[in-house]
Amino acid sequence: MTPASPQELAKALAEVGYLADEGLAIAGHLAMRLGRPLFLEGDAGVGKTAFAQALAEATGAHFVRLQCYEGLDASQALYDWDFPRQILHLRTVEAAAVAAGDKPDTAALEASLYDRRFLIARPLLQALERTPSVLLVDEIDRADDEFEAFLLEVLADAAITIPELGRIAAERPPLTVLTSNRTREVHDALKRRCLYHWVEHPTVEREVAILRSRLPEVTERLAAEVAEAIRRMRQLDLIKPPGVAEALDWASALTALGADGLDRDVAAATLGAVLKYREDIDRVRESEPWRT
Repeated sequence: MTPASPQELAKALAEVGYLADEGLAIAGHLAMRLGRPLFLEGDAGVGKTAFAQALAEATGAHFVRLQCYEGLDASQALYDWDFPRQILHLRTVEAAAVAAGDKPDTAALEASLYDRRFLIARPLLQALERTPSVLLVDEIDRADDEFEAFLLEVLADAAITIPELGRIAAERPPLTVLTSNRTREVHDALKRRCLYHWVEHPTVEREVAILRSRLPEVTERLAAEVAEAIRRMRQLDLIKPPGVAEALDWASALTALGADGLDRDVAAATLGAVLKYREDIDRVRESEPWRT
């Protein structure tokens, strides 16, 4: 199901719990209509990964995630052969031939070892074989330059060639979402293949709506005070400014303690739910962003 407009896409995403702003809804809609990969960049925790997951859920597509990391190579992203099963098959056929007093057909046996049933599909191949699908290439900035070049080729062709089996092409190319936290610059060649969108931190109003949508047990007052305090934290010179994920964690922690508002003492005591560096915690405690 492809929404007919950015507004319809935003509505469909909201129904599965993701509140997209207008710019992100337009970018997602254009990626679907034009068949182009969508490159999402922004600070960690602003909802880039969650957008791809919600997009798959909202459209009824199969969701495939490829988590990138340094050293990721083609075999880990595309496919691999199930060597233990191949060896077991080889021994089984040889044993059956010996029991029957026959000599195994070497050529046929070798060919049978590379049957599709022995192929382990990794995320990229899964996305090509399942239609429709949403492929999330998460944190592409963590992968090596060589993997970027390889990914560019796969996205361009929406197909791969397996020497033992031949070419496997997608019936319909997957809707691909690439994310980056900008730990390094991604090459222009890959970016040119994509539609680009910078994902901003949400406004206070939208963050309140997100908190209330994802955590119905959080009171309206607490959601508003958490969202405002988070906004002020993001204006400080922090090592890791809090994202939406941290706002949700903080609201959950406060609610678990029975808070219906942002009390100074309980706010200071629960900063470990929203900040992950001692220097940031010290700076926030000193500035007290929860003060009215």
